[in-house]
Amino acid sequence: MCERQNRLPERLLGLRKEAGLTQKELAEKLKMNSVTYLHYEKGQREPPIDTLMLFADFYSVTVDFLLGRTEY
Repeated sequence: MCERQNRLPERLLGLRKEAGLTQKELAEKLKMNSVTYLHYEKGQREPPIDTLMLFADFYSVTVDFLLGRTEY
């Protein structure tokens, strides 16, 4: 697995904690199954591009940031 893929789980975790949300609360806000979200945050599954865009829009960051390609 390349380095940028390893960054996604830590970015999702950090952003969620900054937002003060539990995994279940975030999943509900994004209308996704909480177990599915858990797999993304744990790095056990890779989200499809539309889900990456959903995360990016929700947190007002870029997909590149989520993937670890940029630091902003």
